[in-house]
Amino acid sequence: MRFFDQIMVADRPDAIQVHITGLVQGVGFRPFIYRLAIKNQITGWVKNTTNGVHIQAVGKWDHLNCFVREIPRYAPPVAEISNVEIIPSKTNGEQVFRILTSSESTNEITEVSPDIAICDDCLKDMQTQEHRIHYPLINCTNCGPRFSITKKIPYDRKQTTMSGFPMCDNCSAEYNNVNDRRFHAQPVACNHCGPQYSLYSPQGKCINSGNLPAKAAQLIDDGNIIAIKGTGGFHLACDALNMTTVNRLRSSKLREGKPFAVMFPSLKTLGEFAHLNQSEEKLLRSWIRPIVLLRGKNKLPPTVNAGLSSLGAILPYMPFHYLLFKHLKTKAIIFTSGNLSEEPVLIDRHQAILKLGKVFDLLIDYNRDIYNRTDDSVVQAIDNRTQIIRRSRGYAPKPIRMAMNVDGIFATGGELKNCFCIGKGNMAIMSQHIGDLKNLETFSFYDESARRTKDLFRFKTTTIATDLHPDYLTTEWSKKQDKKLEFVQHHHAHIASCLAEHRIDENEDVIGLGFDGTGYGTDGCIWGSEIMLCNLKKFKRLGHFEYLPMPGGDKAVLEPWRMALGCLFKVFGNNIPDSALRFFNNIERANVEIVLTALENNIHITQTSGIGRLFDVVSSLLGLCQYASFEAEGPMQLEASLDHKCRSYYETSIDKNGIILVGPIIKGIINDLTKGARVGLISARFHNTIIETTAKAIVGYQALHYPKIVVLSGGTFQNRYLLSGMIKKLGVMNMKVLTNQQVPVNDGGIALGQLAVAAARRKSLCV
Repeated sequence: MRFFDQIMVADRPDAIQVHITGLVQGVGFRPFIYRLAIKNQITGWVKNTTNGVHIQAVGKWDHLNCFVREIPRYAPPVAEISNVEIIPSKTNGEQVFRILTSSESTNEITEVSPDIAICDDCLKDMQTQEHRIHYPLINCTNCGPRFSITKKIPYDRKQTTMSGFPMCDNCSAEYNNVNDRRFHAQPVACNHCGPQYSLYSPQGKCINSGNLPAKAAQLIDDGNIIAIKGTGGFHLACDALNMTTVNRLRSSKLREGKPFAVMFPSLKTLGEFAHLNQSEEKLLRSWIRPIVLLRGKNKLPPTVNAGLSSLGAILPYMPFHYLLFKHLKTKAIIFTSGNLSEEPVLIDRHQAILKLGKVFDLLIDYNRDIYNRTDDSVVQAIDNRTQIIRRSRGYAPKPIRMAMNVDGIFATGGELKNCFCIGKGNMAIMSQHIGDLKNLETFSFYDESARRTKDLFRFKTTTIATDLHPDYLTTEWSKKQDKKLEFVQHHHAHIASCLAEHRIDENEDVIGLGFDGTGYGTDGCIWGSEIMLCNLKKFKRLGHFEYLPMPGGDKAVLEPWRMALGCLFKVFGNNIPDSALRFFNNIERANVEIVLTALENNIHITQTSGIGRLFDVVSSLLGLCQYASFEAEGPMQLEASLDHKCRSYYETSIDKNGIILVGPIIKGIINDLTKGARVGLISARFHNTIIETTAKAIVGYQALHYPKIVVLSGGTFQNRYLLSGMIKKLGVMNMKVLTNQQVPVNDGGIALGQLAVAAARRKSLCV
């Protein structure tokens, strides 16, 4: 806008060209510009192109001045303007203001809108508009499907999965009326011309059900499991208060212990089941409508959230959800991804019947295709900061603005919680959540999404940034692409993702804490408690928690008792005290002996410094988790058990090489257990020890005049208590603390870090 001020003062032109980039397509931006132009007596035109919105504005100088200044002030609620470029123009006899047909101008691209939760106006229309009474796929320019139905840009109906639904006269009139809220709303439809819902048996037979939402509500209240097609994929739903049905869903979905998300009809009802603060309410009500992790009140069956104190809650975001709750008697429904464990969410009815036919009792489908599958996003609020845990529907494919050129770089992401990332100009475009790349189905989804994202954004790969781990599927895939490769260490990528978000200069050093469970290190060991001096281009390992043996390698992740036994062997050698061995009384004695023999002879033992594995050790010693039914179950149980009033901690030490010794912590825990100390007290002391000891290490680095900026990243910082405690402790030390907010702090964010590191290294070579 500063450039606008300069040309206005200098030239006072009567015509200007305006180029606006950002999230300005699929959000009602052109009709907004039209109405603003008419209000300010401006003639000319507005149109969408592949690289943003272009405007020719003609009028008196003071009218142009007012017009331009009101664009960011009154833009549609979902729109996000990233840049406005204004140059003087010439009049071409414009007598009116028009909306022109979209055009493809260059290989540059604009943003693609994420999917948007139904707006209040459409909820009212669903009750009052004759042709949309109870229409379960109602939408307008301010809400509805976007990314999930988009095949190409510019964003026009013919380039979405709505192309096969010709508009009726009513919808066409609205679509072409610039003063209507549905002007150029590409998915616009109604009961007469739009997609329709149908009910199917597990065998695929279509059932004539009449009032479908009422029928579905009755089925759920009667204890049935329903598969429901959502915005970005199928969900499985059932009565969250019916423990028998919840247990049946858990066993048939092959989801032994991982918590289920729960949908509530309103904030008022949700308040009966969970504690809410203003930040959490704002997240729940936002147009993104993510699953929000809350402190539960333990009023749901314990099998809903695996006995944890947290509850993953979500409010309705599709018209059908509101119609369903209008008829439901239950106050809450399980609302979990429509897939089998470890597989992508399903988007096709035939595949859903094939894969989930034995899980659900009936299936509800609609006949509009999902082109880009998107699972529900998951977030939490920590000290009023939003932390993204799973970045998908509502976020993807919104880009992250970068401080450097990242064009042509494809970042593969990691093995777990995968998201990939592409660089387009100075925009980093993260994919939707892909999942754990452990099977053919998920990797096929990865490959399909990569191809579609490249096509959508007209992306040409010049460099591939990938993880150091030689056995990752992404690493193997990268080596087959015949492109320049840039290998990025896992925890360096974690720190770099946060630096990129905050637009930190590529040469500025920070102290980075990369805390998680697994990451391949440059020494061939598994890292995960890294204290680094680093910038975007390079890192130096300053310290870490000492290595612990992992008996059986990855098997120790699934069986935390193995980690606990390995840790005791590390601390006591062959002289593990009987008072400690009693913790394994519930483990088969033969298995304990096998592991002890392996430890003594160093057979199939992996070394790890992962802080997540240390959390597993303590969780096992406290009897909270010996066999993990889902990732990080032990650490989650440990966090859930802690006493928030406790301020004490275990004393430990740091050796001359910057290694934090684990022995004193373990001995302190065993001593407390022997004395009969409460589990909550020990858990709190352990958490406090991690905070105090890490802070102590950083204090030592300050004597060496190291940076005053500390970056916290890695999956372990999903732990509310740990992250909040670290931020407060470092704040007292006058350190500036940066955390991830636009991408997940877990492995779902490392693709952004890989991209940033590759771009910084490329830039340094060009200087």
